[in-house]
Amino acid sequence: MSKDIYTLEGQRIWVAGHRGMVGAALVRRLAMEGAEILAISRTGLDLRRQKDVEGWIAANKPDVVVLAAATVGGIGANAARPAEFLYDNLAIAQNVIDGSWRAGVERLLFLGSSCIYPKFAPQPIPESALLTGPLEPTNEAYAIAKIAGLKMVEAYRTQYGARYISAMPTNLYGPGDKFDEAAGHVAPSLMLRMVRAKLAGAPSVVVWGSGEPRREFLHVHDLAEACALMLRRYDESGPLNIGGGDEVSIRGLARTIARVVGYQGEIVFDASKPDGTPRKLLDSSRVYALGWRPNYELEAGLRDAYFWLQSQRSDLWDAACVA
Repeated sequence: MSKDIYTLEGQRIWVAGHRGMVGAALVRRLAMEGAEILAISRTGLDLRRQKDVEGWIAANKPDVVVLAAATVGGIGANAARPAEFLYDNLAIAQNVIDGSWRAGVERLLFLGSSCIYPKFAPQPIPESALLTGPLEPTNEAYAIAKIAGLKMVEAYRTQYGARYISAMPTNLYGPGDKFDEAAGHVAPSLMLRMVRAKLAGAPSVVVWGSGEPRREFLHVHDLAEACALMLRRYDESGPLNIGGGDEVSIRGLARTIARVVGYQGEIVFDASKPDGTPRKLLDSSRVYALGWRPNYELEAGLRDAYFWLQSQRSDLWDAACVA
């Protein structure tokens, strides 16, 4: 097991994207390290504007930057808005990474995504599989932007000696997720759909695709724990995969979510809709070697996300009562 090479206690840490699911979890976790957390809303700072980003970083002088801000969404959103996904994420990455280096930021952690890997990558997917084959077309724009970001981190380390690192998390879920059937990722989208179906007494729920693709899921609190550990212990070129090591079919995920929310209707799979990558399981042995392991089993983690949804979206239940 590795030992700490960097202390977070007393450091000024800017979490870019602090209001998102990942950013909020990182704020909570990094505050436990005794760090001073810096944050600013997107209305206060548009990360797509280079001059504004450079000025804010220079004025606030963070010691550490964690880049969790991104334009994200599921298959439908990626297909409908590829220009937005490409432009926004390219601009955010280049402005924050370059602005951090210019301001003398000591440490930076860039958060990518497992969608950067080829559609037919070997399973489990090692970090070395990057750029060895074609990407999944349904999220290509987002993946290209994320690849550019992690390559920028590597380039600044190579050319300038910046102690910047990257993490490639698997599919995430948890409190603070984007529960949106059209624009959200698969787990929160399915959960919201089944909650609405249960409340409406709908006899069935339709799920995109065949249900056969297999995915790995990670609770956002486990990701935050891994990120804190990486900032303390990891200082090498190249990204680290972060995944729990278990996988489930989309069919199995749908059934688990139905059990969590108490939906007892039929689950129908629409095979005319895209499946996406057939299988995506990360080889996370390198981050395991640092001493990290996930704490949340999938069903327990989904229950945690469901409790959060209940606490934040009482409107769903209120509307059902009125109806």
